[in-house]
Amino acid sequence: MRIKFTRLIAFVVVFANVIVIYYSLRLFVSFGGFQAYTPPTIKTVTKPATKHISKLVTIIIREFESFENDVSATVQSFLNVFPNIQVIIVYDSIPYPALDISSRNSSVKNVKGVNLSPSLKVPFIERYPVLSIKTKYVLFVPDSTRINSRQILQSMVSELTKQPDGIVVAPVSSKKELGCLRVNVNIREWTLKYSLIKGNVCDAVSGKHLALMETELLKQLPDPFLLPFPHSLYVQTSPLFVKSHHAQWKQKQVDNERLKHLYKLFQLKEVVRETGTTEWYGCTRDTPRCFGPILDLMPSYLFEGKWTPPCCLSNLRKTAKHVFNSLDEAGIRYWLEAGSLLGAMRSGDILPWDHDVDIGFNRDDLLRSQWLKKAKDKPVVDSKGFLWEKATGGNFYRVNYSKTNKIYVNLFPFYSKNGTMTKDAWFTSHKNMEFPDNFLHPMSSIEFVGRQVPSPNNIRDFLELKFGRGAIESPEYPNPSRLPFP
Repeated sequence: MRIKFTRLIAFVVVFANVIVIYYSLRLFVSFGGFQAYTPPTIKTVTKPATKHISKLVTIIIREFESFENDVSATVQSFLNVFPNIQVIIVYDSIPYPALDISSRNSSVKNVKGVNLSPSLKVPFIERYPVLSIKTKYVLFVPDSTRINSRQILQSMVSELTKQPDGIVVAPVSSKKELGCLRVNVNIREWTLKYSLIKGNVCDAVSGKHLALMETELLKQLPDPFLLPFPHSLYVQTSPLFVKSHHAQWKQKQVDNERLKHLYKLFQLKEVVRETGTTEWYGCTRDTPRCFGPILDLMPSYLFEGKWTPPCCLSNLRKTAKHVFNSLDEAGIRYWLEAGSLLGAMRSGDILPWDHDVDIGFNRDDLLRSQWLKKAKDKPVVDSKGFLWEKATGGNFYRVNYSKTNKIYVNLFPFYSKNGTMTKDAWFTSHKNMEFPDNFLHPMSSIEFVGRQVPSPNNIRDFLELKFGRGAIESPEYPNPSRLPFP
């Protein structure tokens, strides 16, 4: 989704007599490039004439904490200006201490609380907030917001009528501007990336703000009231109240846990912040890899239309570099093989859907490595924590990232026989591996995972011998015929 955001002209707030600047955001169901947008000059903002504002907008308060909040005063502020407006307070558990909406105001009858938590006493339809919204628009209001004029909401509605498929936002304070963010959600690559941008187009905004959108757009979201809000809103559409020191610390802990839950829910493994820092939410050395057993060379994520999780690729690169260093130290003659050599030719890296690294080596050199020698009898963990073992599916070896995380590098022993590099037994998981030994006389090298790695000479001929003509330009999944989609 794309959001266009424009800055409207300043206008005078009647009671406060301060300048308020607000922005508008426009969503597009598009994943294309940046689209330039020049907003029209607006000299005056007219009041919508179709209906009274209270019949057009429902106010929703979602993001607040039960242990400390300002919801009562926030609601009262809006009721003072719009006595007949509908207000829905959405929460996961009943706030305690209880919210105190003044009973002296007759508008309290328009305030409704919706508890999202399942209850035997409450039917599903009554705890689904979207079903309670009868107006054309919804206005999300952050906790500790004050309003003292009708003009800002009228202006937001007026702007949204010009771009009904969008979101219009306004800062709650005239002293702070909102930041414009690009949000890149890539389900195939398991990633979510934020970046600060300048200009008229953005996917999300940072800073405390009101957000106005059509109710129909809200109904299209997978989980429109998912916390933390509005972070989850912008992920799905791409995608301060002064507290005590203890409350601020507690709020930070709660937000971090909610973000982790959000990323886990959408299976996002790598998050790149607008500051450039990277956060990982995938597998580590102390956890199992992100996918289960591999059948017919096809990891389960390929059947989901995804590529290898970025944490697995990162761990696989670390394992490959360790193996290269170990083989170099032992004086073993080795070369990059199969799909790994194909990835090196294409990008100098592992193919984005590959789950292992393949290395061929001279069988006569096997005993030069203490770890290969020990692994012949039983698995062994080396001094850096990598697990060396003899594979059960053929006469070859594997080096795993750790004893727990079984992302691995394959080591295939070859020897020359009648001018052909061959092996003692078929590798049940890898076919078409034999090749003329003149590809290794002399050896060449190629860039791979950030370093030079030995390789066969005449790499193109070598790869087309194994994979067929055009393999470099048009690589395929290991067993594409098994996929349930093109």
